[in-house]
Amino acid sequence: MTTLGFIGLGIMGGPMSGHLAAAGHTVRGYDVHPEAIAKLTAAGGIAATGIADAAADADVVITMLPNHPQVEDVVLGPDGVLAAARPGTLLVDMSTIRPETSVEVASAAAEKGIRVLDAPVSGGQAGAEQAALSIMVGGEEADFAAARPLLEAVGRTIVHVGPHGAGQVVKAANQLVVGGIYGLVAEAIVLMEASGVDAKTGLDVLAGGLAANRILELKRESMVAREFRPGFRIDLHHKDMGIALAAARQADVSLPLTGLVAQLVAAGRSMGYGDLDHSALLKVTEGLSGRAQSQE
Repeated sequence: MTTLGFIGLGIMGGPMSGHLAAAGHTVRGYDVHPEAIAKLTAAGGIAATGIADAAADADVVITMLPNHPQVEDVVLGPDGVLAAARPGTLLVDMSTIRPETSVEVASAAAEKGIRVLDAPVSGGQAGAEQAALSIMVGGEEADFAAARPLLEAVGRTIVHVGPHGAGQVVKAANQLVVGGIYGLVAEAIVLMEASGVDAKTGLDVLAGGLAANRILELKRESMVAREFRPGFRIDLHHKDMGIALAAARQADVSLPLTGLVAQLVAAGRSMGYGDLDHSALLKVTEGLSGRAQSQE
């Protein structure tokens, strides 16, 4: 069993750290919200008093943070992970951030003899709670092999996709596809309802044909019912679409549909839907057609 430091115990990190504790690992967890730490201790983990306390004696440190500024502060700060962790420690950053930040973190860690993987996840809150996440990992093959038994405690699809930063590029690709599908499912619902067709019945048919996808499988009923309780908030998807567009600029490629989806997500945020699930892109599409409906 491994001694783990886990920093970031929110909607995703909370259940993930709990699964690792249930698997028999020693998990010292820290979060800026005391109630999040309390949930981990109730699940069998240990409360850390700070970042350094979580990282100092750990074999592996896992971070699950909102964005690159938090990762930079937690990892690179004067009281951060790199300052506290021992040489040989493996740092697995499971946040969704800019690829260039992952590369910068890996470079800074190497100077201190600390190994790094970027391992962002897909699957949302439900995937975290069910230990069914998809995990895309960038870094050295040997470090991926070392981390895999831990990742298997929280995910089902676990793939080494390339060098440092590659995990973040694949996650950006994931998010642009997810956003695009939500936008198209929203348009399908608006079209069917405006044409007098029962959208639930129509989506049931689509889910059984070539248009089948996980979003139709998991979210078609809640979208038709206008239930937008967050599993993954529009605010976070807005951040991720920014990462995708920045990655496209860095790679010198044109992603026109991604740009359009990013604008729809930004519109949802501007319209006050940032705290709703990203399936609330339906509300944006309805608004553009003057067919706004109520939602939860």
